[in-house]
Amino acid sequence: MVAENGTRDKSGLHGGGVWAIIRRNGHKTMNTEPKRVKIFDSTLREGEQSPGCSMNLAVKLLVLEHLEALGVDVVEAGFAASSPGDFEAVQALARAAKKTVVASLARCRKADIDRAWEAVREAKHPRLHVFIATSPLHMECKLRMSPEAVLASAKECVAYARSLCGDVEFSLEDCSRSERPFIYRVVAAAIECGATTVNLPDTVGFAMPEEYESLFRDVLANVPAAKDVTLSCHCHNDLGLAVANSLAAVRGGATQVECCLNGIGERAGNASLEEIVMALKTRHSFFGAETGIDTTRIYAASKCVCSVTGQKLQANKAIVGENAFAHEAGIHQHGVLANPLTYEIMTPESIGLPRNKMVLGKHSGKHAFSQRLEDLGFRLDDARVDELFAKFKALADRKKTVSDADIEALAHNSRGTDAPERLALDRFSVVASDVITPMGTVRLRMDGELVEKVGTGDGPVNACYTAIREIAGLPEARLEVYNLTAVDGGMDAQCEATVKVSNNGRSFRGSGVSTDIVEASIRAYIQALNAALADSGAAPAEFDHPQRGDTGVH
Repeated sequence: MVAENGTRDKSGLHGGGVWAIIRRNGHKTMNTEPKRVKIFDSTLREGEQSPGCSMNLAVKLLVLEHLEALGVDVVEAGFAASSPGDFEAVQALARAAKKTVVASLARCRKADIDRAWEAVREAKHPRLHVFIATSPLHMECKLRMSPEAVLASAKECVAYARSLCGDVEFSLEDCSRSERPFIYRVVAAAIECGATTVNLPDTVGFAMPEEYESLFRDVLANVPAAKDVTLSCHCHNDLGLAVANSLAAVRGGATQVECCLNGIGERAGNASLEEIVMALKTRHSFFGAETGIDTTRIYAASKCVCSVTGQKLQANKAIVGENAFAHEAGIHQHGVLANPLTYEIMTPESIGLPRNKMVLGKHSGKHAFSQRLEDLGFRLDDARVDELFAKFKALADRKKTVSDADIEALAHNSRGTDAPERLALDRFSVVASDVITPMGTVRLRMDGELVEKVGTGDGPVNACYTAIREIAGLPEARLEVYNLTAVDGGMDAQCEATVKVSNNGRSFRGSGVSTDIVEASIRAYIQALNAALADSGAAPAEFDHPQRGDTGVH
């Protein structure tokens, strides 16, 4: 951190911190009482609703580990009433959480609230998150309810939720397009009935920052009881303003921000956790607010979400993008070398991305490898470290050096599924040519027995997939998505294959890493088919409520 005179302190930021020197009327004073802003993370609920971002229980538990290491105040674990699978995941996350509040979303419907409570009641710190839409458009066209009926439903369901749980959040869906007088009535009623947190979401990303800030100021001015509860914001990025609106809400009086890692979420996504947290920290002297987030864990958590969802970040993504701390222009490089303050307002170290790294290779020992795993945010038992170290050594035999990206890929992909491994790769060979039909010979261990098949296709990967489908007995499995990306650079780079396979109307994701693109592709496909084989085939439960078409506080 650098004070206003340009000297650096030890926090890794180039800007004001908790004890920032701020100027008021030309005088320097110490800001010793910053406003505490809670971070409510919805990566496991709303983030998962992003197309292609569905997560199984094993990876949700991995993401939860990272969220707790970050220090988020609340984790929204899911929408328990939406399906049996979602209920089971919320319940497992509630049981696994060690310190964070675990919330489940529920519509204003007692059956939803009962289901949500059953899912989170074993959490050390459970929360029920109840919502109903309040905008004229939503009430008329979606709910088909009058404003008075909506108000009555909100009062009844908040009171019922509070009778079960001491921590109740109430959300006015599409609040930014709701009428102010009605907002005040609903907020006052919700607080009177026991809501401890009230959320005023910008559901469709419609608000401008000035409008959204004034919404919070107006609620605080017109609902006296609002000063005694947590006021929360929840913003979407349809116009690219989710982070700007969230920060404006903090200026307006919000004391909780709802967001997702990497900004994933429905449509254009949710407000980005890392951007909000680093904006509040870097510009503390402007906002006068702080969070409980350990920012040095941001990079590892971001990479984890990329890995488990298969969603890559654009290179110029703020805070965690590949180019966020890269300088190519000569004038920029010269300035940064002279003083990082010239072109960096925060340091890579402040988000957990160290500049100086030991090079790991085939001669590296387990201690150095274990330390690097810890630096990257992985806290693993000895058995897991031994397993990954063996894979690291095998990789190091094929590469001169192993990068952090390589290690992250190994760690994430070794925990990619909670499905039983009925299929396992034993060996493969391919023939690729532009004059004969490509062929792939694959030998798998299927339920403990070695089975070998030969397939043909448009290329070596397609040929191997044909053989694997036949071994698995899933002839109707259809490849919906196939992505292949280099984990790092160079001729000996690892590549990561991610696939999405549909079978019986359901989709399953798999990922695989190898220095061989065919092997990576095969491993990804096998992981997806293992999930398909383990699936019961039961469709998600259907909703029978007027709010069925919109299942979250977007």
